Amino acid sequence: MADDSGKSVAIKTDGAKDEDSSSDDDNSNVNIAENDKPVKTFKDLGVTEVLCEACEQLGWKTPTKIQVEAIPVALQGKDVIGLAETGSGKTGAFALPILQSLLASAQRLHTLILTPTRELAFQIAEQFEALGSSIGVKTAVIVGGIDMMSQSLVLAKKPHIVIATPGRLIDHLENTKGFSLRALKFLVMDEADRILNMDFETEVDKILKVIPRDRRTFLFSATMTKKVAKLQRAALKDPVKCAVNTKYSTVEKLQQYYVFIPSKYKDCYLVSIINELAGNSFMIFCSTCNNAQRVALLLRNLGITAIPLHGQMSQNKRLGSLNKFKSKSRSVLLATDVASRGLDIPHVDCVINYDIPTHSKDYIHRVGRTARAGRSGKSITFVTQYDVELFQRIETLIGKKLPAFPTQEEEVMMLVERVSEAQRFARIEMKEQGEKRKRPRGEEGDDTEQSSGVRKKVRGGAGFNRALFFSC
Repeated sequence: MADDSGKSVAIKTDGAKDEDSSSDDDNSNVNIAENDKPVKTFKDLGVTEVLCEACEQLGWKTPTKIQVEAIPVALQGKDVIGLAETGSGKTGAFALPILQSLLASAQRLHTLILTPTRELAFQIAEQFEALGSSIGVKTAVIVGGIDMMSQSLVLAKKPHIVIATPGRLIDHLENTKGFSLRALKFLVMDEADRILNMDFETEVDKILKVIPRDRRTFLFSATMTKKVAKLQRAALKDPVKCAVNTKYSTVEKLQQYYVFIPSKYKDCYLVSIINELAGNSFMIFCSTCNNAQRVALLLRNLGITAIPLHGQMSQNKRLGSLNKFKSKSRSVLLATDVASRGLDIPHVDCVINYDIPTHSKDYIHRVGRTARAGRSGKSITFVTQYDVELFQRIETLIGKKLPAFPTQEEEVMMLVERVSEAQRFARIEMKEQGEKRKRPRGEEGDDTEQSSGVRKKVRGGAGFNRALFFSC
């Protein structure tokens, strides 16, 4: 299971610097990737035939860089630390070795995967089910917001793979009779830096105490923070570090812009840009659940097909919003940072930072929702008079000065009257939804699909196009 030499081996590509190596042996980092001949297929990595066929069916023609580095090491039976930028194919890098291990010796409750968010847990489950459909892999998603009893029944069937958020998993370990992870073979911590940033350290410590020491551990993270390094020492045995572009960066095909605007006209500029780039799909990031909900209602009142995704919505509604956006029945997704990590929605054309992120690293993850897997994309960050310092920090982090996105102030100002009217109706609906939440169960209060009655009161609400807005 561990390297016989007892040393940590680092595999690096693209000249990536190992910025925060936590290996105790400074001489143990060995760069072996440069001498290897280029690998073109999953079969070359050692992936078995049946899984290669599954990759083909999913449209995975060639392995990504992190998959090229991590899969052979994982198949050799070593613990892995995978450091790679968002959208780099990390899920495949740990899913394929785990499924290959399951093929070699089938076992129930074989693997535990910890993730920071519910949506990411469901997405990982989808990938495991797609890759393992031909071999009958059973998965269970154990997250908050869903009935404990129904989850207990799923766990009683002893699935092969459990994908969980740390808090809800602890609930089941402490309260669900007959459920234990004493026979676990693999532990994966995906987006480990985010798991620890969300203060799940106590839960992770508890989980590590009740799973076998004799296991394989994969730790995947976009960044190597001090907390992740500490977790590495506690949870992994002689790991191999597979690092691809560990410096903070955004992908080359992403066109990044900023708009410097007065705070009170943010909504007008948002509507103007969505109209100007009509035909594209948008992810718009807000700093709070309340703002995401308000802006979604505002846009719907103007006839724009917008839908929210935030932590105050029920789990079913969150998944519903995500599915509507993925299926392209809605063109605008208003989200908090719950959607900034890991979610793979291939067709996002443009990311708008309506509220600038307070943590510069969150900018990398937000804009990483577009320009994925070799596609191009656009990001636009709103910078108000209060955000200049935060914006400068982001530019320092990514090492580039962003150009201004061209806007016509006169055209934007022509929207003020209609946007103000839509803002007023959005506030009324927010108040009504707040009152509904206080009523007895049975009445839902966070579904923006119900705003059509008010929308008809806003001039131009039946449909949205540039001619309609600038004809006055």
